[in-house]
Amino acid sequence: MKIATYNINNVRRRLPSLLAWLEESAPDIVCLQELKTLDEAFPEAEIGRAGYGAVWKGQKSWNGVAILAKNAEPVVTRRALPGDPADTHARYIEAAVEGILIASIYLPNGNPQPGPKFDYKLAWFERLIAHAAELWASGLPVVLAGDLNVVPTDFDIYRVRSYADNALLQPAPREAFVRLLGQGWVDAVRALHPDEPMYSFWDYMFRRWERDYGLRLDFLLLSKPVAGRLKAAGVDRYARGYDDASDHAPVWAELSAGKA
Repeated sequence: MKIATYNINNVRRRLPSLLAWLEESAPDIVCLQELKTLDEAFPEAEIGRAGYGAVWKGQKSWNGVAILAKNAEPVVTRRALPGDPADTHARYIEAAVEGILIASIYLPNGNPQPGPKFDYKLAWFERLIAHAAELWASGLPVVLAGDLNVVPTDFDIYRVRSYADNALLQPAPREAFVRLLGQGWVDAVRALHPDEPMYSFWDYMFRRWERDYGLRLDFLLLSKPVAGRLKAAGVDRYARGYDDASDHAPVWAELSAGKA
């Protein structure tokens, strides 16, 4: 089983890229972020013709998350992260697919910092940590997938000073990420590639893609029953080179069949 996460950065605009990648990579489960479209405008028909069932939560102009399943229909378990009923951002959706509980996550960016957007980022991160603890304690096979908008360490970003004040690199979100992993979750890509940066995002500005000035922002975090099945993981960098591509590339993990 191949599970992937892909910040598509506008699903309608990048639909040709998404469909091309689905055909080439053939993942079994895909978590999408930054749909940037209303629910009724989600390209369900086109994705269905590619062989994928889908559940999604959209939002006009920004945010939005989805889960796709090859030749299957995801069964939604949550359409929002618990902890703040007043939060209307479409940043979390959770579904059962082929015996695994999958969460598609788009954590707030938090810029500019300091300020209310950064405070919202940290509060949202705390809610995610609390919910993740419950999922971990359940003992179920769970994958937390998505754009967590944090650069965990300096190894996860090209050598640059221009990001020094960016919310992605601040001590507080980095510490929150450490606490999340401390529950026991396995960072699939880093577990199998400890000595490579494994960037998943390259800004459109200043030819950062062409110069490989990247950041690692996208993650697949595996609970114990899933981590025991981990065979391979990587980043489909080629997708960042598509015409009018997203500024992110898909991140994937391959699991062996059966139980750990």
